[in-house]
Amino acid sequence: MTGKTIKWHKIIRSAKLGNLTDQDIDFLNAYGLKYDVDFRSPEEKSQAPDRIPEQTKYLFIPVFSTDETQNSKQTDRLQRKMENDPTSGRQQMQRAYQDIITNPHSQKAYRKFFDVLLENDHPDSTLLFHCTAGKDRTGMGAVFFLSALGVNEDTIKADYLLTNKVTKPALDDLVKTLKLKNASSAFIQSMRDLQSVQISFYNTAMDQIQKVSGDMPNYLHEYLSLSDSDIRDLQHIYLE
Repeated sequence: MTGKTIKWHKIIRSAKLGNLTDQDIDFLNAYGLKYDVDFRSPEEKSQAPDRIPEQTKYLFIPVFSTDETQNSKQTDRLQRKMENDPTSGRQQMQRAYQDIITNPHSQKAYRKFFDVLLENDHPDSTLLFHCTAGKDRTGMGAVFFLSALGVNEDTIKADYLLTNKVTKPALDDLVKTLKLKNASSAFIQSMRDLQSVQISFYNTAMDQIQKVSGDMPNYLHEYLSLSDSDIRDLQHIYLE
């Protein structure tokens, strides 16, 4: 992708949209938001339905049938484990990233995502994609998308890790609240891992890709069913 950049006003990576104000919706309407791709589970969707402009096409494409990233809430079993094991949050995230790569349901979801990306070919239309926190299911969606465009891996990693800068204030507030509630240090560490992104999570996904297909281009072709023509069309739509 030497010398090229992604076009402005074509794609937005986001967290959940259930708390948008009327002013936010007016902004997205003026911005040209045409597609809203929702990667959340059915339960997450029902808890906080998206608020979007009337003309925006809503596409519900759950990556998991339940929230494996545990960003919406933690199961009782995981919470009990987190009280005593500071690695439990990290282990949960690593399992989720493995599933993103190897679960056929997840693969089909990301293929549908690419179908919408290819449909977003009008010069004045914008696509937004999100999950609950906008960091794992959405973060890997961005990794797949940027890889298909031919973006170098250092830039892809930097984009993936950008989440931590954006979410730091909220995570700091969460940690303060947990300390006030006398949460264990193990629990707090696990919550930090659940509510952030780490290069080890990214590497877990890349290791799985290498195991199943050798490298990212092969994975995009073999498991997400992207053809050479699809790749060319994506680059035409999103690069300048």
